Amino acid sequence: MKPSRRDFITTTAAAVAAMGISPKLFAASKEELTALYDRALVIDTLAFARKWDEEEYKAVEQSGYTGIITSLNRSSLKVALDELLEWHRRVDEEPERFLLALKADDFLAAKQSGRMAVMLNFQNSSMLEGDVDNIDVLYEMGMRCFQLTYNSRNLVGDGSTERTNAGLSDFGLAVVERMNGLGIIVDVSHSGKQTTLDAIHFSKKPIAFTHTMCESLRPGHPRAKEDAALKALADKGGVAGIAALGYFLGKKPGVETTIETYADHIDHAVKVMGIDHVGLATDFPVRGIASWATRENWYEPRLKSFKPVYDVQWPSWIPELDSPDRFRNLLPILDQRGYSTGDMEKLLGQNWFRLFQEIIG
Repeated sequence: MKPSRRDFITTTAAAVAAMGISPKLFAASKEELTALYDRALVIDTLAFARKWDEEEYKAVEQSGYTGIITSLNRSSLKVALDELLEWHRRVDEEPERFLLALKADDFLAAKQSGRMAVMLNFQNSSMLEGDVDNIDVLYEMGMRCFQLTYNSRNLVGDGSTERTNAGLSDFGLAVVERMNGLGIIVDVSHSGKQTTLDAIHFSKKPIAFTHTMCESLRPGHPRAKEDAALKALADKGGVAGIAALGYFLGKKPGVETTIETYADHIDHAVKVMGIDHVGLATDFPVRGIASWATRENWYEPRLKSFKPVYDVQWPSWIPELDSPDRFRNLLPILDQRGYSTGDMEKLLGQNWFRLFQEIIG
């Protein structure tokens, strides 16, 4: 069987390096990678703003993002509806900047018009308030994705930091069925192990881990997904987004844990799942964290809201990934590791676009 470009370059680069020659011999030019990025669909499947202001707008422009899945307040049904309404108002007021992503083709329209598509998402199902019919209401208001659980147990199932591992409830099964019927992405990024596997098994459509990482490289972290879950997701056609938050990826972000570590998680996910089932995500504002966060307003509150097993660290970011041009910074590394142009376009957004087509239409 003919080896892939990635396998060939990985093997050959190691041999060349052993001879004292830099493996950069195989790298594409900066201009080629810039052109690749500029033409690609670039989708970050968990991003938001500290505040949608001029600084964030500049960051969006610098990022080259085609679209994002964003996170809305889900503390109650009323709050959730208000959040959805606020996004409709924002798009009405800033039509040259934003486009609501109600269908997959909205990402293509955003790319063609120089706007950013925004898919509206809740990182929990608490806003349903125990009533499956509320999914229909939220769908009509523009929601196209939500997580079954956050870290703790809810009426749908157990979260990733819950002591137990009970999986989906009967209500949870009804929620997944309704989501499938309407065309809403089932997301289990923060769900417990059995809840994750149940969702993959019982969903009639592929599902997503919008922002996660590989447990094999971050052992014991509750937000990481084990190889068995990654493979099960891929076998059903789903996609996993590798989150760029520093302490999700490893210890001492920016020191021991670098952008190369991020690429390691991508490599591992691709090895387990295949190139068609891996994407990119951040889990922080488009502008990044370092420009505004302090120990007092970012780190210390998280020590109170997350269990110790979350291993929250300060600083929390990887410098090359904290900048809005984070995924541009990633491409030379992927190129050095042997990813083809097509591979990189899939990781940047094509895999997500395919999933959106299949689920939301």
